[in-house]
Amino acid sequence: MAVLAPRPPTTWTGRLRWTLVDGLTLVGRELSRLRQEPGELIVSLVFPAIMVLLFGYVFGSAIQIPGGGDYREYLMPGLFAMVSFTSAMSVTMKVATDASRGVMDRFRSMPMARSAVPFGQTGADVLGGLLGLVIMVVTGLVVGWQPHRGLWPTVQAFALLVLFRYAMSWAGCYLGLVVKNEQTADQLLPLSLPVTMLSNAFVPTGGMPAWLRTVTEWNPVSALTASSRELFGNPGVPAGHTSWPLEHPVATVLLWSAALLVVFVPLSVRTYQRKGR
Repeated sequence: MAVLAPRPPTTWTGRLRWTLVDGLTLVGRELSRLRQEPGELIVSLVFPAIMVLLFGYVFGSAIQIPGGGDYREYLMPGLFAMVSFTSAMSVTMKVATDASRGVMDRFRSMPMARSAVPFGQTGADVLGGLLGLVIMVVTGLVVGWQPHRGLWPTVQAFALLVLFRYAMSWAGCYLGLVVKNEQTADQLLPLSLPVTMLSNAFVPTGGMPAWLRTVTEWNPVSALTASSRELFGNPGVPAGHTSWPLEHPVATVLLWSAALLVVFVPLSVRTYQRKGR
């Protein structure tokens, strides 16, 4: 006897519930894949700690912070911001790998919500990123970094970091659906490095040429770094004579995150659906 696939719900609440259930199933699939590939999990956990130690002690001996202060306290918000931004590349790689190996085609043949696949990929990235963030926080505390403004501003800072990472994961999902090839996605990884380096994440921007300082001040990584420093109470907070994004870093991060979600959520869902036609 043939088994008929369940028909999609007709109401918007039913479709939303269908998408959430299937999306959570795919989040579980991504997390179980990490358990089956312990090497990838180990690298994703060890790499953030290595970055804290490498940048903190190598750059810390050569860079002076305006107004004084410990460089490692200046650095940690920049590293948090860098990891949140570059997470898009890891999502790009995973989505492109699934597309090139036919996994996406198998998903399309199943009786599941089409939009659940990109929701599952981005949701799994955020959960994995939270674990890496915990490792970075613990390592930062060990080397001397700490928040100074209390619990609520600290929670706000981490919430901004997670929100921006989630928004960037949708940009990475769309890029992975477009390239459809893990080799091409791998070649795109170095492109994220200039964006993170042309920011205030690692060095003060006061000594840069005016045109380059303008570029760095409007870089979303700079706004995310500045908002984290402000909420954590770490050194390096703008003195009030900079551009609008750094005078209002929290609002800037919220605007960037909203813009990324508004653009790339429908683009990713539409691109995934179109590929199956």
